[in-house]
Amino acid sequence: MTHRIFTLTAALLAACLATSRATAAPSPPMPSPMAPSPVPTTHILAIGTLVPGVDPQKAQAILPEEVRATVKLHLDGKIDQWFSLTRQRGVVFVLNVTDEAEAHAMLEALPLGQARLMTFQLLPIGPLNPLRQLIGPPASR
Repeated sequence: MTHRIFTLTAALLAACLATSRATAAPSPPMPSPMAPSPVPTTHILAIGTLVPGVDPQKAQAILPEEVRATVKLHLDGKIDQWFSLTRQRGVVFVLNVTDEAEAHAMLEALPLGQARLMTFQLLPIGPLNPLRQLIGPPASR
């Protein structure tokens, strides 16, 4: 008797599952993962540090010229923001240029660059790409 009840229950359950699958609305297709859009370069982040082994006094002697040249670049719209590094001597510039070669030439022309006392790491940056997920896929027409 127990075996018969078990078999009947299993058959009933299978029939219910089959019926619910047949009458359920079709599930929407899973969205395919979109390839991330390329991030356009809108600025260059430039991290400048003194060349290892440079006498800080030598750099300090050039600093007044360096500051004037840097202010001129800011007033010309080439440097958008500028900061000091907090854990070592150096600067961080957010440059309003998109070409690394242009950024390199501009920074090498500064007094500390001409004296070969400072080097820059250049990082192209752009809009935060994951924000594209907030606007969703383009509307279909």
